[in-house]
Order: sequence, then C-alpha cells, then structure tokens
Amino acid sequence: MVHLPALICLLLVGMLIDAEVRTRTRRRAVAKTGASLAFVIYAYALGAWEAGPAGRWVVVGLALSVVGDLALLSRRQRLFLAGLAAFLLAHLAYIGAFLTLGVALPRVLIALAVLALVAAGVWRWLGRRVDAEMRRPVLAYVAVISVMLACSLGALAGDAGAGRAVLAVAAAAFYLSDLCVARDRFVAPGPLNRVLGLPLYYGAQLLFGLGVVAVSL
Repeated sequence: MVHLPALICLLLVGMLIDAEVRTRTRRRAVAKTGASLAFVIYAYALGAWEAGPAGRWVVVGLALSVVGDLALLSRRQRLFLAGLAAFLLAHLAYIGAFLTLGVALPRVLIALAVLALVAAGVWRWLGRRVDAEMRRPVLAYVAVISVMLACSLGALAGDAGAGRAVLAVAAAAFYLSDLCVARDRFVAPGPLNRVLGLPLYYGAQLLFGLGVVAVSL
C-alpha cells in the first residue's frame, strides 16, 4: 500500500498528458494538481521525512515543486516567474540534500566544468528568444539546475550506492524535464514538449523520495 500514491501519480500523469494533447484545461488542472500532491504523499509514506536531514530537504523540495506546478498552470508571465522561483528553491533544497549526504568535491568540479559547457549551449539556444525581463531569472535557473545535477553526481561517492544512483537519475530526469519546459515556453510551444517532459518530471520526483529513503536504510 505504501506505493499506492506512486501508482496514482502515474495514472494522473497519463490523464494529464491526454489533457495537454486535447487542450482540456480543467482536466489538466485537476490531473496536474493531483499528480503533484501524490508525489509528496508518496515520499512521506515511504518515510522520507524521517530519513534524516537529507530526507527533509527532499520533502521540502517536493513541496516547493507543487507550488511551482500550480503556478505554471497559467501561461501568464508573472505566474511563470513565480513558478520559476519556486522550482529554483526546490533545486536548492535538492542541493541541500546532496550536500547533507556528502559529495566528492573533485567529482562535483569535473561535472560542473562539463555542465558549464552544456549550460552555455542551452543559453545560446534560449537567450535570444528570452525577453529582457526574463533573461536574468532564466540564466539563474540554468545555473542552479546545473549545480544541482553536478552535486547529484558528486554524491555518487559513498555508501548506499544504489540509493545514491537513484537520486542521480532523478536529478538528471528533472534537468531534462526543465529543458522541455524551456523549449515549450521560449522555442517551440506544443504538446510534444509535455509528452516528453511530464513523464521525466514526475518520474524524477517519485525517484527523489524513493532514493533518499534507500540511502538511509
């Protein structure tokens, strides 16, 4: 029964993708809200909050992600900025979780060097399409998600390797889902972005809860 919220989340993600493709606004809002709440409930049911400081950081990150999801139900720029801020804070919470678990600094620095090149390419792809008001927030977000992914790779060193690997996969999936959101918002809007990005995003959030509990066992 502990995995029931994860199953509910996945079923609602299927409903959400269908609503996105069919442009069913009300169904989209219901499915997205339910799926997002479900990944928080799943992490809590697994015992993430009791899994030490890293687990609490993850739960905070999941809760902030729900706030971001609700804000992004609208395409209005002000709410998009609010959602961006909530997700940026969520990524900072995940960074806090990785640092709490312990990271290998050389590995983080190597990952950051590689991801800096990726971020430069992403910014070149996005920058000329982002208006003046959005440039700094988007640039800050690209930097933060790069640091989050680098820290997840740095955290692979240590005990409970399987749990740490799950967390790294979660971080990578979240990173890729953010690129899908960016493509949808600034480059080529369309349902394909959500078809690809939503499973990555919700899968990442479920894996964050699963992974941090596995590390604590």
